Amino acid sequence: MSVPLSVLDLAPISAGSDARQALRNTIDLARNAERWGYHRYWIAEHHFVAVASSAPTTLIALIAAATESIRVGTAAVLLGHHTSAAVVEAFGTVDALHPGRLDLGLGRSGHRGDQLRSAGVPPVPNPDRRTEVRDGVVIPPPFIPGQLLDTSRIAAGLEALHLPGAQPLPYSEQVQQIRDLLTGHYTGSDGVHLRAVPGEGADVQLWLFGSSGGESAQLAGELGLPFAANYHVSPGTIVETVQAYRAAFRPSDRYPRPYVVVSADVVVAEDDDTARHLASTYPHWVYSIRSGAGAAEYLDPATAPPLSDHQLRLVGDRVATQFVGSPATVAARLDALREFTGADELVITSVTHRHEDRLTSHRLLAREWGLNHVRAA
Repeated sequence: MSVPLSVLDLAPISAGSDARQALRNTIDLARNAERWGYHRYWIAEHHFVAVASSAPTTLIALIAAATESIRVGTAAVLLGHHTSAAVVEAFGTVDALHPGRLDLGLGRSGHRGDQLRSAGVPPVPNPDRRTEVRDGVVIPPPFIPGQLLDTSRIAAGLEALHLPGAQPLPYSEQVQQIRDLLTGHYTGSDGVHLRAVPGEGADVQLWLFGSSGGESAQLAGELGLPFAANYHVSPGTIVETVQAYRAAFRPSDRYPRPYVVVSADVVVAEDDDTARHLASTYPHWVYSIRSGAGAAEYLDPATAPPLSDHQLRLVGDRVATQFVGSPATVAARLDALREFTGADELVITSVTHRHEDRLTSHRLLAREWGLNHVRAA
C-alpha cells in the first residue's frame, strides 16, 4: 500500500484483567509495532474509565524507553485538563532523553462545556441524513449524543480533574502558548519572558486532532500544522472535517502542503468469521461509552450477553464503520478510506478481549499493508 500506517492505543482493560496488565500489554504491542513497521504509536487520554491511558505523557515516556525508532505521541493531550507549561515541560523532558521521536498531539476536549454537551463528539447538522457508501467508504448519519447521554459521570470527572474555580483557556490561545513555549517566545501577561526548561527547543512535531470541521480543523490549517481526523470516533463527519482543514490550510516551513492522518477502528484475523467473532463485543464497549458510563472493561465474546435492539441502534454508526475481517478484507477497506479522504497516513486502533488477538490483528495487517516497504513523509 502507498501510505504509512500507525497505531492508536487506549491501553484497554479486558474483563478479568487490570490496569497493570493493560500497561504491560501496551509496552508489548509498541515493541512489536516497531518491529512490524508501524510509523507512529499514539496514546489517547481518557480518565475514570476502564482504560489505562489516563497519563499519556508518562506512558509515552515508558514506550519511548522500551523502543528504539518508532515515533511516539499523544492522540491527544486534552488541553482543558493541563496548563501549557506543564505540557511543554513534560514533553521537553521526554524529548531530552529520546530526541526527535515525539508527536505532541493536542485536542480541544477537556473543556467543561464541550464534554457536558457531547462527551467529545461535537454536535453537527443534518441528523436525518441516511447512511451512504461513497467509493467503498461507509458514511453514516452524524451521531448527536446530547439527547442520549447521562452526563453526570462526565461532570464528576471534570470536577476531579480541575482545580476549584479554574477556567480553561480558549483552545486557540492555549495552542499558541504551547507554540511560544516551544520556540522560546513566551511572555506572560505582565511582560516577563519565561523559558520552559526543559521544553524550549524540543524537537517535537505538533499535531491537532478533531472530529468535525470546526475550530480544531480550521486552526490546524491556518497554522500549517498536520491534522488527525477522527473517522473512528465520528465517521459521519469525516468529509466535512478533512475539507475544512484543507480549505483553511496555509503553508508553513515544515509543512508546505496539508498533511492528514485519518483514523480507523479495525479487527483483523486469519479469516472474516474469526474476526467478526473477536469484534462481536465492540458494540458493548461503544455502548458503555455512549450511555455516559464511560468505557467499560472489554468483554469476552464467548460469554457476553447480546445487546438489545435499542442499544444496537445507539452504536450502529460505529459498528458499521469498524473494519473487520481477514487481512485482505480490512486492507481493501482501509485503502478505500485512504483514497476517499486523500489521507497521507492512516492510524488504526484495534481492541480485542485477548492481548494475543490484538497482537495478531496488528501483525497480519502490517504484513498485508507491506509496512516494511512504506516510508513516511
